[in-house]
Amino acid sequence: MEVMNGHKKWGFQGNPELIASSISVRGVLTKLMANRNKDDKRPTIPLGRADPTEFPSYRTTPVAPDAVADATYSYNFNCYPPTVGIAEARRAVAEYLSKDFPYQLSPDDVYLTAGCTQAIEIVVSVLARPNANILFPRPGYPQYEARASCSKLEARHFDLIPEKGWEVDLDSVEALADENTVAMVIINPSNPCGNVFTYQHLKEIAETASKLGIFVISDEVYGHLAFGSNPFVPMGVFGSTVPVLTLGSISKRWIVPGWRLGWIVTSDPNGIFHQSGFVECMKNFLDITTDPPTNMQGALTQILKHTKEDFYSKILTTIRGAADILYDRIQEIPCLTCPHKPDGSMVAMVKLNLPLLEGIIDDVDFCMKLAKEESVIVLPGVTVGLKNCLRITFAVEHSALEDGLGRIKAFYHRHAKKE
Repeated sequence: MEVMNGHKKWGFQGNPELIASSISVRGVLTKLMANRNKDDKRPTIPLGRADPTEFPSYRTTPVAPDAVADATYSYNFNCYPPTVGIAEARRAVAEYLSKDFPYQLSPDDVYLTAGCTQAIEIVVSVLARPNANILFPRPGYPQYEARASCSKLEARHFDLIPEKGWEVDLDSVEALADENTVAMVIINPSNPCGNVFTYQHLKEIAETASKLGIFVISDEVYGHLAFGSNPFVPMGVFGSTVPVLTLGSISKRWIVPGWRLGWIVTSDPNGIFHQSGFVECMKNFLDITTDPPTNMQGALTQILKHTKEDFYSKILTTIRGAADILYDRIQEIPCLTCPHKPDGSMVAMVKLNLPLLEGIIDDVDFCMKLAKEESVIVLPGVTVGLKNCLRITFAVEHSALEDGLGRIKAFYHRHAKKE
């Protein structure tokens, strides 16, 4: 027995899997914020995180807080909820999603979660078994990677093709999949790329996954935030071709990310999720994890049913205008290239042309120095799996976006390589 300072050596330590998977949007943004010059009196321009709640143009509909107040003051939602979610809220989600489906979802297809982040944790944890692997998009959302690492589920990455509007490289999907592959993840509308998949491309994804014997996890947290030529099509439309697990929430469409209310939905008319035992395992996991607050669940029916179209259209108009500003101003900054004008979500991927810059090593160095010199926060692309790129959030007030991009342009001129 090893003895140190007169007592037995301590028998605990941190989980190395958590250290290995520690890259996260929040963690990187915290480091960037800490690197700002405290003497810079200008306001910080937050172009790194898709949370526009501080800006008046992105205020949620009054229907939402009214619904929460009504649910709370009814005193009917102070109890523990069923682990799958309260029946009325599950029914409301099924009806809301079924409007865009060729078939009717059942409330039993819906499982309520504490936001889409918990939905990711639940699904990845349920899928983790020895030797299994899962296919993630590159670039993608790092929460999937981190959760897979913690669950010891092997992550493999298929490419998204910028020259084709960030479509999935289906050849790479087929090359990566083997007999131990359980599922592939798509994010539509895309975070971090800002694209919206066409109906035809989603159909091809469904057919490819079906051929490989894997199901599709469709992250639709930005569902309906499509403002370009491609309308939003939910992947569940193709549930008869391949089983689809839809992840969603009220965070983005209603601009309430702090409310932490989301869902997992099985879009599977053929009942394959039940036959495989997946649904039973998911219910078992829900029994041992936390629930979304009951009063939020009690508010959900009113939020989904009574939000007016003019709120949705106003938000889309605001985001569309911001996307136009971003795309136009990026073209005025020689070291940046936006390969695809964003037509969905709140973010875009931008390529960084390092040879045009003096003293900038990579995307992380660019972002750290930008934060220090200009008080502008953008996310380095390595965070989402694409080195020497940037993920820029455009969901801010238009004036703040113009200011932030102007500061990035000034930063470029300060660091431009001399001829």
